[in-house]
Amino acid sequence: LDLLSERKVPVQYAKQIKGRKMYGGQSSVIPIRISGSGVMPLIFAFSIISFPQMIAGLFWPNSGFYTWWTKWMSGSSTIAGGRIIYSLILCILIFAFSFFYAQMQFNPEDVSKSIQQNGGFIQGIRPGKPTADYLKKISNRITLFGAIYLSLVALIPSILGIIASVVLGMTDTSLLSVFSTTGILIVVSVALELDKQLQSQLMMKNYKGFLK
Repeated sequence: LDLLSERKVPVQYAKQIKGRKMYGGQSSVIPIRISGSGVMPLIFAFSIISFPQMIAGLFWPNSGFYTWWTKWMSGSSTIAGGRIIYSLILCILIFAFSFFYAQMQFNPEDVSKSIQQNGGFIQGIRPGKPTADYLKKISNRITLFGAIYLSLVALIPSILGIIASVVLGMTDTSLLSVFSTTGILIVVSVALELDKQLQSQLMMKNYKGFLK
């Protein structure tokens, strides 16, 4: 699954005659990305779940709260139960942030109004609220798959840690954090976004040269 993959919703624009000129009659697409928020849900989920432990470690390193949080709510917990609880809460946060960011970046109501104002329509869907509901349905389904993918990626280190400690009997699983799939995913996503920005800049530069 590629984080840059997208669902293209076809839009048809009706022909309009203004004076002696005819406008419209063209087709376009609305790209809806599988993970429109990228890796931001992962970053915010890890930050929120690690924030209490970080604050307690800075100001109250010997408190009972810090010991309890490290044991039951930390990815580096030495017991399998703590890592399971940590993984479940992490998945819930990733799901919540995935849908939150998807709604921020793609508003079906605004897109539907824009299509209607420009004389466009989605084939088989009435303009207005039916179009907004249709786009919202597609966005929610795609975001669901993206959220599941991000959750699975975040769970891999925890699953490997549980297998290493329970099945293989390893006492120190800190080495697994070096090969964190989440960190690799963030690096790859940033590299892909940087490449995308560079390609757009090069394309604009070529267009300027052509116009000159």
